[in-house]
Amino acid sequence: MEQNMTLTPDQVLAANKANLETLAGLTTQAFAGVEQIIALNMSAAKSALGDAQHHTETLMSVRDAQELLSVQAQMFQPLAEKAAAYNRQLFDIAQHTGGQIGQVVEGQVGQAQAAVEALVNNLTQNAPAGTEAASQALKAAVAAGNTALSSVQKAVHQANEMMQANVSQMAQAVPAAAKARPAAKKR
Repeated sequence: MEQNMTLTPDQVLAANKANLETLAGLTTQAFAGVEQIIALNMSAAKSALGDAQHHTETLMSVRDAQELLSVQAQMFQPLAEKAAAYNRQLFDIAQHTGGQIGQVVEGQVGQAQAAVEALVNNLTQNAPAGTEAASQALKAAVAAGNTALSSVQKAVHQANEMMQANVSQMAQAVPAAAKARPAAKKR
């Protein structure tokens, strides 16, 4: 009961077409993420230019050192809040784009794992007598590889969750620190 293990030209063509479509989808998602980052950077640059002009005009109207210190302290908080918002938006774009790409990759990995398991099962079922030990070793190696891959995927998800929590903490801490700093300057 030997099965034919060769691929037909149609199967090869279908696999190549599916891989090309996956690559095109990943490329489109990556470019969308890059476009979002470019738009964010352009917006931040325009805002920074407007802020610089406003700050320059404000500083030009300062009459003494005490007023200069006060104006500088007032400028710090909005800048810190904008920097925190920029970092939060940048992280959101990266997380969203990475999440989309990760879903596609995980789906492809799942399909590849299933194909390898089917191939190994087919090989071991049709193996000649006396190769049972080698068949079991092959199955064990594939199972160990799948377990290791699963562990890596879990670790990546945990690292992503930790990063998200850290960004949230930073987003809350920066405005609080910016508010505290002007109070410390007034001493």
